[in-house]
Amino acid sequence: MTLGEKLSKLRKEYNYTQEQLADILGVSRQSISKWESDIAYPETDKLIKMGKLFECSMDYLLNEDITEKQGLQPTEKESIWDKFKNQFHERKSEKMIFGMPLYHIGKNAHGFFAIGLKAHGVFSLGLISRGIFSVGLLSLGVISIGLLSLGLISAGVFSAGLLAVGSIAIGLFAAGAISVGLISFGALSVGYFSSGALAIGKYIAVGDHAHAMISIGQTLADGSVYSHIGDLTTADIPMVVEWLDGHVPSWLGWAKEIFKFYIQ
Repeated sequence: MTLGEKLSKLRKEYNYTQEQLADILGVSRQSISKWESDIAYPETDKLIKMGKLFECSMDYLLNEDITEKQGLQPTEKESIWDKFKNQFHERKSEKMIFGMPLYHIGKNAHGFFAIGLKAHGVFSLGLISRGIFSVGLLSLGVISIGLLSLGLISAGVFSAGLLAVGSIAIGLFAAGAISVGLISFGALSVGYFSSGALAIGKYIAVGDHAHAMISIGQTLADGSVYSHIGDLTTADIPMVVEWLDGHVPSWLGWAKEIFKFYIQ
């Protein structure tokens, strides 16, 4: 079996197209075609790289009398990083959607579905990830999940977005151990409307310790307009609602209605 026949067989076994293998090796697709047709032969560094990629020995690749695939020789053993890279085979779909491959798996992945160290796509997963739906250590997307997450809907240890959930959350609507938002829920909660163990609000705060114009606290209520210790009674609720209706600006009407529903 010739070198070219072996390369063609290995490439197909590992589910690579000629173009994908060319991208990995840093050569043209025509070079791969010539190698597989035995018109030309790879340089030594390319042979070594293919040996690691396909997990076979140089003897197997170069000796036409050896037809059964042999593993790496002791002198060719891979480092832990090489093993990781070889397990993380690059894949790219030939089918395109919106000008992007249907899927791309690689170090720098860009596709409708993208998985990589850096990933950019409609659905993306990576250490650094950007997409409509994004998951990553550092994540940016419309819907975003990550250690550090930024998105319209965001969840993470550190999270920022219109709707943010996290250990530290910042958003129009925020929920977390420490949360800052127009409407805020958290152990430490700061916002126009806030609820939490320590709740600090502009208009209304509900919690164990509450500080706002209207404060409703279980232990402490510090309100410049109205303070109440314990749960609101049915007699108190109409007065609080009337004050909110009269003092909260119209642009915050949606948030006011949400919090009115919450206290009732």
